[in-house]
Amino acid sequence: MIPLNDIAFGALPGAQMQDVLNWLLQVLVLNLRAGAFLLSAPFFGSRMLPLQVRIVLSFALGAFVMSQVAPPDIEVLTSFLVIPLAIQELAIGLTAGLTFTIIFATAGLAGEKIASSSGLSFSMQVDPSGSGQTPVVSQILTLFCLVIFFSINGHLHVMALIVESYRAVPIGAPLLWGVLIQSGIDAGGLMFSFAASIMLPIVAVLFIINLAIGIITKSAPQLNLFSFGFPITIFSVFVLITLSISPFAWAFADLTKSITEFLGTLIQGMRNG
Repeated sequence: MIPLNDIAFGALPGAQMQDVLNWLLQVLVLNLRAGAFLLSAPFFGSRMLPLQVRIVLSFALGAFVMSQVAPPDIEVLTSFLVIPLAIQELAIGLTAGLTFTIIFATAGLAGEKIASSSGLSFSMQVDPSGSGQTPVVSQILTLFCLVIFFSINGHLHVMALIVESYRAVPIGAPLLWGVLIQSGIDAGGLMFSFAASIMLPIVAVLFIINLAIGIITKSAPQLNLFSFGFPITIFSVFVLITLSISPFAWAFADLTKSITEFLGTLIQGMRNG
């Protein structure tokens, strides 16, 4: 029987089977961080992007990273040390992707609060990215935020940060695990602060409109609230959203900048020392 180590590929002159297997193992380990990020990040991890595309994108990103950074030692990858190494790589990728998702949920949260304040919360639609029902206003703002994110090359900046993370935190390097937990808390605070700044102007105007409708109804009880109150509120929110398109664009552009800055700070903070 001919040993596998002595088998060479005709398409790869001089390449032995063991060399090819070692290379595939290194690429697979390099894909753990990038793949975990792509599976947990918004849009990249949603059902809008087929699973086959995500797998190919993950392997392409891993192959590119392998050409930019030193691959992990094959002796480590063929021992039991690969288990904690794989857990650490998955933790880094999932943390980056989940914090990205939390901050990106700002648009959906703002749209949900606007819908509940205007009486449009009953207008629900199945969200293909999350398989749940969300208000239509929330989906509109989320898609608008996604368009702004791609139009200013936010996806390229995020991908560049993931590649940079391999230099800042090499595979197998010591990791500050407390930073991963703190990043989730900080991402939640950033999400609520951005959502409040986006929704407060519209919610404040709707509150004044509802207050005026309440005063009119109280002073003239014969008027039916359902006959003129809800149409005025719904029409007002459509007008307010139309007038707020430009401020929304600037707010979502600032949100994209904050996402890249947050991920950059997270990657640098994960480095031990």
